[in-house]
Amino acid sequence: MKYYLLGIKGSGMSALASILHDLGNTVIGYDDSIEYKFTLEGLEKRNIKIYHNGDFVPDKDFIVCYSNAIDENHKEIKRLISLNLKMIKYQDLIGSLTKKYETISVAGTHGKTTTSLMISSIIDESIGCNYFVGDGRGHGDIKNKLFVLESCEYNKHFLSYYPKTLVITNIDLEHTECYKDLDDIIDNFNILANQTSDNLVLCGDDPNVLNVKANINTYYYGFNSYNDLVAKNVILDENGCKFDAYFKNEYFETFELSLFGRHMVLDSLACILVCILYNIDKEVIKRKLKEFRGATRRFNETILGDTIIIDDYAHHPTEIKATLDSARQKYKDKKIIGVFLPNTYSRTKDFLDDFASVLSKFDKSYIMDIKCDRENPDDYPGITSDLLISKTKNAEKIGLDNVKILLNEKGNVVCFMSCANITPMINAYKSLL
Repeated sequence: MKYYLLGIKGSGMSALASILHDLGNTVIGYDDSIEYKFTLEGLEKRNIKIYHNGDFVPDKDFIVCYSNAIDENHKEIKRLISLNLKMIKYQDLIGSLTKKYETISVAGTHGKTTTSLMISSIIDESIGCNYFVGDGRGHGDIKNKLFVLESCEYNKHFLSYYPKTLVITNIDLEHTECYKDLDDIIDNFNILANQTSDNLVLCGDDPNVLNVKANINTYYYGFNSYNDLVAKNVILDENGCKFDAYFKNEYFETFELSLFGRHMVLDSLACILVCILYNIDKEVIKRKLKEFRGATRRFNETILGDTIIIDDYAHHPTEIKATLDSARQKYKDKKIIGVFLPNTYSRTKDFLDDFASVLSKFDKSYIMDIKCDRENPDDYPGITSDLLISKTKNAEKIGLDNVKILLNEKGNVVCFMSCANITPMINAYKSLL
């Protein structure tokens, strides 16, 4: 098959491109952006050609797949429609893969990228799997039967998927531009659960997740004793996390993580429970979890002299709190500084007070102008980063034009947080240091 993927530098589309290529297909890409993004690593490794204009003329056998970052009125889509090519949405193409392979779907508002990567790294080494992870990583092999899939709830994309096993890490209010309220989100997770054929793996500590029901095998994990898989004797220190795992009230194994925060213990429990269901040797699980260093842009650290730079995908108040807690766990004697690039006006509006509350817990916060390519700021009058700053203790405005003010934070831990492209700010600060 031949595929022309529009928006190929997106983290999801780049992962899909890698899988399709590995499965023996011809893959060509298009993206408006010419700047380097971390998602290019897998594409460059596979020598996937990327166009930035209308120069590529696909033949009639090409299937055009477009991401949701590409509007249907985009000039490249209009050009391709005029060529009478078959068009398919990104989530529908992924959905076709879930019907072809035995799929382990990892869903949830937070933690699904890390959990997907944990599961795929262990299963790929032991019994083999194809995988799609939201940090841009994808891998395929026609010999594999299993497919580990990070499944995003944005715009109800995950309702295109039909997994054999479904993991739900947590459910929180998010994507308010797509969902009416929390109940609407829970209802859609329930639809996905009822599209799942064999197993549910659920975080039993999350009250919203407990509202998900389906008439299939259901297993729970968490810190609370009523779960099927429980973490006990948890130690969180500057070296990472250590805990004893008990399955069905019996000691299973002691695990160590070179990661930080209670949320990482929960993510690893989800991974362990899936591996138990797929009969993975516990020694392999133990070794791989200890070796695991995290997903791309999830608490990624750079040390320059006595300054610690953390790059994190955190863009929701819950995720920002997790980043802060992790930094305080590892660096108890340093000040923790937040640099936040808000993404979308709707999220900023709906979580304004929550953002202000968690950013106020940093020793100092710097807030950039809101970044959004899919919303019109005129539809959100008064929603600005200045409003967020006014509600946040010890916060001030920052941009590339005044990045020098971060030199005041030399010797501290500086956390750069956003799902948007905050890399230019990080690079500017590194150059100053």
